[in-house]
Amino acid sequence: MTRFAIRPAAPADLEWLPAIEAAADELFAQAGIGPLPSGTSDPADYAEALQVLVAGTPVYGFATIEEVDGEAHLEQLSVHPEHARSGVGTALLEAVCAWATDQGYDVVTLSTFAEVPWNGPFYATRGFEAVDDPGPELRALRANEGRLGLDALGPRVVMRRRLGGDVMSG
Repeated sequence: MTRFAIRPAAPADLEWLPAIEAAADELFAQAGIGPLPSGTSDPADYAEALQVLVAGTPVYGFATIEEVDGEAHLEQLSVHPEHARSGVGTALLEAVCAWATDQGYDVVTLSTFAEVPWNGPFYATRGFEAVDDPGPELRALRANEGRLGLDALGPRVVMRRRLGGDVMSG
């Protein structure tokens, strides 16, 4: 049972998301990674996502979900640093996977830094595996990340988690 209330974002929740994303991105700077390309700064941009899930009232974490190559795709997961390492990210991730299952998706994909501890390794311990054969939309997404300069900041990886199986969380 999760101790965090994860729910679909209400319109008023979207106002919190740019500041949460910016604060979470500061962790990369502290780790010597960056500067990252600027994230979404207009709450209306988040409203265009297929689904946005949030943690907290007021909001202190969120996940945005899109559809890529016919599968659910975790576009963004951000937790305000004041709530980091408390299980919020895991709760959001599990809620994304539950939402995707409920919507009939078999897989959740994402693209992230391969070696940053709260990126690739975090997802790997939660059932995600590296994808060697991304579909055309995921390849295009990765190419766009390269154009934005993300590849110059560290190795990137596309990952997927097949839904419906038991996954250890930790």
